[in-house]
Amino acid sequence: MDIDAWLWWLIGAAALGIGLVITAMPELGMLAVGAVAAAVVSGFFGGGAVAQVAVFAIVSTALIAVVRPIANRHRAQRPQLATGVDALKGKQAVVLERVDSSGGRIKLAGEVWSARALDAGRAYDVGQEVDVVDIEGATAIVM
Repeated sequence: MDIDAWLWWLIGAAALGIGLVITAMPELGMLAVGAVAAAVVSGFFGGGAVAQVAVFAIVSTALIAVVRPIANRHRAQRPQLATGVDALKGKQAVVLERVDSSGGRIKLAGEVWSARALDAGRAYDVGQEVDVVDIEGATAIVM
C-alpha cells in the first residue's frame, strides 16, 4: 500500500499534537501547524518534497519566532484581576477611629480594619478619607 505524502504530513502533525498534549510544549503545536501546511502544499498544490519541507520549515519557524515572544510577555505580566489583600491596595477608606503610627480603625471595602499611618508623624481624624498603601497581616497601612 502506497501512502501519499500529504497523509504522512497529517500523521506527523497528529503525532506532534499528541506530544503537545503530553508535554505541554507549545513549540510542538507550532511544528504541527507547519506539518499541516506542508500537507496542504502536497495535497492541494502537488508540491514536491523540497516545497513541502520548505513550507514546513518556514511556517514552523515563523510561528515560533512570532508566538514565543508574545507568550513570554504574557507569562511575565501580573494577573489583571487582583484578589485578596492585593485588591485592597490603592483603595480609599474612611477613618472610624483616629489613625496614627500606633494604630486606629478604618472602614475599607465595607469592613472594619485596624490601620496605622505610613508616615510616623502623621495622624488622620474620624471621617477623613485615606488611601491604603499596603496590608501587613490584618493591618492596613494608610496615607
